[in-house]
Amino acid sequence: MVLSYMDSLVVEGRIPGGVLIIQQQNKRIMTQSFGAYSAADLSTQKVTTYTLFDLASLTKIVATLPATLLLLSRREIKLTDTVQTFLPTFRFPTVEIQHLLQHSSGLAADLVPSVRRHHQRDVMKEVLSSDVIAQPGMQVLYSDLGMILLGKIIERVSGESLDYFVDREIAKPWGMHNTQYKLLKEQRMQAASTEMVDSKFVQGIVHDEKALLLQEVSGSAGLFSSAEDLATFAQYWLGISQQSVIPFDWMTLAYTKIMDNRGLGFEVWNGNDSSSCFGRRWTRGSFGHTGFTGTSIWMNPLKKAFVILLTNAVHYGRDRGFMEIREKIHTMIFEELIT
Repeated sequence: MVLSYMDSLVVEGRIPGGVLIIQQQNKRIMTQSFGAYSAADLSTQKVTTYTLFDLASLTKIVATLPATLLLLSRREIKLTDTVQTFLPTFRFPTVEIQHLLQHSSGLAADLVPSVRRHHQRDVMKEVLSSDVIAQPGMQVLYSDLGMILLGKIIERVSGESLDYFVDREIAKPWGMHNTQYKLLKEQRMQAASTEMVDSKFVQGIVHDEKALLLQEVSGSAGLFSSAEDLATFAQYWLGISQQSVIPFDWMTLAYTKIMDNRGLGFEVWNGNDSSSCFGRRWTRGSFGHTGFTGTSIWMNPLKKAFVILLTNAVHYGRDRGFMEIREKIHTMIFEELIT
C-alpha cells in the first residue's frame, strides 16, 4: 500500500519524486526511490537513493541541535544562558538558550515582511532587532528567528563558522559524508531541484530565502543531505547504532524535556496536538521534524523505528497539501509495517 501510494503521488503530479527509508531496530524494512525532477538545465533527472535534498528546516535538528548539545555537554554553554550573553545587541535579556531550542522564546516565526529571493536585506540585523510577540518561556511559537540566533551563538562560542563546526564536529564523526552546507558547483547536479524562480529551477542552492542571504549558512535552514545519511542520524538518536560525539543522556533530553509539543529542538507527539502531520497512530513520545521543501524525519523510541521521507514537493509550487500527504504516509507505515 505504501509503495503504491507513493507511486500514485508521482503519477498524479502531487510530488515529482522522493526517497523513503523505513527501519525498525536493525531491520531495514524499505529503501525506495520514486519519480524524477527537472534539473536547472531542464534535463529530466531520476531520483535515486543517492540524490541530495535541500533539508530546509530539518537543518534545525540535523545541524543546529546536535551542535548545541555538543557545546552543552562540554559545558561551554548552559541551557539557562541568555542570548545576550553571546549576542549583546539582542534586545531581550530573559530569552535563554533553552527557549530557542524549545521554540518558546516569544520570537515570531519569520521576519515581517517576509524575505524574498532577490531582496537585499541584512537578515542578521533584522533578527537581532526583532520584537517578541509573547512572553519568553510561556508558550511554544515555532520560530526560524530563534534558530538563526542559536546558529550564531554556536559560531560565537566555537570561534568557527557554523558550516565548518557542524562538518568537523558532527557530520564527519557520525559518518554523514553527504551532509553539508553550500554544495560545490560539481555537487549541485546531484541535488533535487526545488522550485522555479525566474523561469529556472533552483538546484543545489538553498531554497530558504533568509538562509540564502546569510551566505547559505543558517541555524534554521541551508543543509543538504541524503536519505542514507539521515538514516544513520536516526539510528544514533534511537540508540540502534552507537556514537561517542554527544553523551546519549543529552540526546535523550532533546525529546524528553518537553514543553507542549516541543522537546529541545524536536517536535514530540503528545497525543493531543492537532497540528502534528505524522499520523495519529504513532505512540506518544514519537519525535522528529519537517522541512518546508518536503523533507521529514520521524522516530519512535519505544519501538526503535524511524521513517526518512525526502521529497522536493515545492518543485510544483508551494501550498500543495503536502502536510496531509505526509500524515497519510506515516499512518500507513505504522499500521502496515511497524510491529
